[in-house]
Amino acid sequence: MKHGVAFRKFSRTSSHRNLMLRNLVTALFEHEQIRTTLPKAKDTARLAEKIITLGKRGTESAYKRAQAFVLKPAVLPKLFGTFSKRYAKRPGGYTRIHRIDNRTGDNAPMALLELVDNPRDFKFEMTARAVGRDLLTEQLRQKSPRTVLNSGVDAAESITKEVKLGARDKGELRPSTRINLQKVVKYRTNSALKEIGKRASTWIETLLAIPLQQKRTQMATDASADAKNKAKTSNYVEKFPKATIRSGTAVPGDVRSAVRLAQGAIARPRRPPRSISLSSPTPYNSQTLHPQ
Repeated sequence: MKHGVAFRKFSRTSSHRNLMLRNLVTALFEHEQIRTTLPKAKDTARLAEKIITLGKRGTESAYKRAQAFVLKPAVLPKLFGTFSKRYAKRPGGYTRIHRIDNRTGDNAPMALLELVDNPRDFKFEMTARAVGRDLLTEQLRQKSPRTVLNSGVDAAESITKEVKLGARDKGELRPSTRINLQKVVKYRTNSALKEIGKRASTWIETLLAIPLQQKRTQMATDASADAKNKAKTSNYVEKFPKATIRSGTAVPGDVRSAVRLAQGAIARPRRPPRSISLSSPTPYNSQTLHPQ
């Protein structure tokens, strides 16, 4: 029995496993968002948070420890500069894992590992879209889609009000959306409210434009189909679908027997009826009745 298993082995030796995790942590610091398998993402997040804590300390000893861990020295200024300022007020939880699709081939569960509050924050974008959807739903309860499209939705003002509300308070957003909104802007600057309001307004315009675009596409398709039908010859028979005659299928006007229909093309063709030539009878007249 295996006792005291503290971490995943990944079917690798210790040197290979440590080098792989160091490489993943370095890639995470470089790109701030990577895609890998779920077990690797969990171990990478554990190590990445420890290195970010060293960056927040900013001491010479912490710099040497981080320098010995990362594989690219170019990420050190980013670690001790950008990340230390970004996460100065955040007590922990610098990474986030999103479950995504499974990998083609071995069906391994994949995950998106990212640093929170990065420029391409996945949760920030999804929260902005959820806010836009909720605000649009609330506006459509009172106004028509055309009126909302012409007047627009002031998402920035609504977001400013929703951030101050509690989880059980009644507002324009759903409680779950309000909680996620408060989470993503908690440790961000004041410009985050403007940014999420801008993205929510963009998503509202997209949601309003989708039905119009679908209607225009359908109208264009119908017009193209009508033009093709007019170009064809106006024959009543051509409007019906043409199907091949198979065994057992009777076409209109077919008088063959059921056996012939079942046999289809393999049936022996019928012989034409024999034509018996008979001489026409002699007409009766006075000369034929009284021959001389």
